Amino acid sequence: MHGLTRNDIEAAAAQIYQVMPATAQYAWPLLAERLGCKVWVKHENHTPTGAFKVRGGITFMHWLKQAHPQVRGVVSATRGNHGQSLALAAQALGLQALIVVPLGNSVEKNNAMRGFGAELVEYGRDFDEAREEAARLAVVHDLYLVPPYHRELVRGVATYALELFNSAPELDTVYVPIGCGSGVCAVIAARDALGLKTEVVGVVSTEAAAAKLSFESGQLQETATANTFADGMAVRKPVPEALAIYRAGAARIVAVSEEAVADAMRVYYTDTHNLAEGAGAAALAALMQERDRQAGKTVGVILSGGNIDRSVYARVLG
Repeated sequence: MHGLTRNDIEAAAAQIYQVMPATAQYAWPLLAERLGCKVWVKHENHTPTGAFKVRGGITFMHWLKQAHPQVRGVVSATRGNHGQSLALAAQALGLQALIVVPLGNSVEKNNAMRGFGAELVEYGRDFDEAREEAARLAVVHDLYLVPPYHRELVRGVATYALELFNSAPELDTVYVPIGCGSGVCAVIAARDALGLKTEVVGVVSTEAAAAKLSFESGQLQETATANTFADGMAVRKPVPEALAIYRAGAARIVAVSEEAVADAMRVYYTDTHNLAEGAGAAALAALMQERDRQAGKTVGVILSGGNIDRSVYARVLG
């Protein structure tokens, strides 16, 4: 376990608020009406990069400058949000960022990463292959390889959970999407640091269910593919360190279909006029799936990001 204390998370918040303000959480009335429970939405689609990852990027870079002052730059693999986060944070601290994305990655996410100052390499058929290439480039170019999961990333991400729990301490359940696991582990860490009883439920795509399979079997399971348009959850194999934490700290993991995610994206637009990418809408999709179980309760859903290409979004809304 990372054993993060409230002080650890508040110290992270102090670093993060130099770059961005806290994001909002709102209890939207039309969602409550639709779902028969009070629904608090944590708006991580409103960060400077449009997703929650920026928080971990900031704390990670601060840690890196202290722990490895000789480092001149970083390299990492991403489908987009982690990469934007690292690019923004690296630029803020005067470091170079080399980012590896799989071929055919989101054009708009790629543009955003370049906009934040990253140098992009396109390689491999999916995230897991891009990750192998990033490891190779780290050695070739003498750059620090940023993992998709690390204590410092979790510490930064936990600040959104701290904001949510401070604003809505009465939450019965929080639904969190799972990719490599920094989000769900951060929510668990903040809950435990605050001594709350809130149930944490992870969410995966039915097309990328490795985390759920591993959670339920107790063994690390890998899937052959992760072909979901919810690219933030398109991971074929869980990070063992993260799995250990959500296995111990999450109540269960729910799998949602592509259609359920698309439906939740439409509901976000209709009921709140917020833009959600696939992974960003997954938590709401899971709540919609479990609405009977949550009747009359107070529930949090993490809208983890809003970075989706216009053409894809137009198709979903249409």
